[in-house]
Amino acid sequence: MAMAGTSLCHWAPLSLSVFRRRSYLRRRSLLSVSSQLSTDTATIGKDFEGRVGFLGMGIMGSPMALNLIKAGCDVTVWNRTKSKCNHLINLGARFEPTPAQVASSCDVTFAMLADPDSAVAVATGENGAVQGLGSGKGYVDVSTVDGATSKLICESVKKTGASFLEAPVSGSKKPAEDGQLIFLTAGDETLYERVASLLDIMGKSRFYLGDVGNGAAMKLVVNMIMGSMMASFSEGLLLAEKVGLDPNVLVEVVSQGAISSPMYSLKGPAMVKATYPTAFPLKHQQKDLRLALGLAESVSQPIPIAAAANELYKVAKSQGLSDHDFSAVIEALKAKLQN
Repeated sequence: MAMAGTSLCHWAPLSLSVFRRRSYLRRRSLLSVSSQLSTDTATIGKDFEGRVGFLGMGIMGSPMALNLIKAGCDVTVWNRTKSKCNHLINLGARFEPTPAQVASSCDVTFAMLADPDSAVAVATGENGAVQGLGSGKGYVDVSTVDGATSKLICESVKKTGASFLEAPVSGSKKPAEDGQLIFLTAGDETLYERVASLLDIMGKSRFYLGDVGNGAAMKLVVNMIMGSMMASFSEGLLLAEKVGLDPNVLVEVVSQGAISSPMYSLKGPAMVKATYPTAFPLKHQQKDLRLALGLAESVSQPIPIAAAANELYKVAKSQGLSDHDFSAVIEALKAKLQN
């Protein structure tokens, strides 16, 4: 096991009605008694028994896997660059050199990859996870991809006899570290119930949305809104400064009004200082806007605001800001002002 003593992970399936009640009570608890978070997570973590695989130790995958290890789960990890797994190995995680070997040695395997191409390659490519899957195993893709990609991976997984669940997350680096992610799941409902306790270790709430593709669609809509909000917020900060207002005061005013958002209050002060510590890379925000535009096109739904925001993020990428936080999109607007 990853930690000495009694494991906190034992599997006991949850009914959908129990999920709804638990999710509601958990959200209330987190809002009213945040200091009880670690105790609550440990309690929820008692429901899974088996080995858990995790593929992808990036800005999101690493803290998610770490939370599973802290909860006492038997975790096996993989990353293209093994050194990114070292801190988890030192805490008791196992390491396997390929996704196929992780999936073969684990009961359930999670994957958190950067984009659709990476998600497909890790799942179905050479030494991909599907080569280690089989009847009774589960594959949970928590990457942000489009519905077509999710369905492609699902088909490959199901051909092995394993079960598939898409579970993209709403939340960035800090929520991942704090176990405060929101899971937007779709696919095999039995697998959803089976891994519910693991999702509760890594997140504050979870939603089951039905057929594969619905989770991906929900995540793209959420991130489309977020990207557009950040672009508009950036315009507001620059306009306030241009007319002689203190942008820091604008952040405070916004944080106390009807349009208050943690995103504004957390990122606004750093944006005023032109610093963009990465919680959600700008290149990923632009990727999600691109995928959202594709989703909208597939149903003939115009999204002109998101389309305009996408162009702004593309400008920011061309300025070398891809790996900065997505709040660095404000620099693209600054460049427009200078021109």
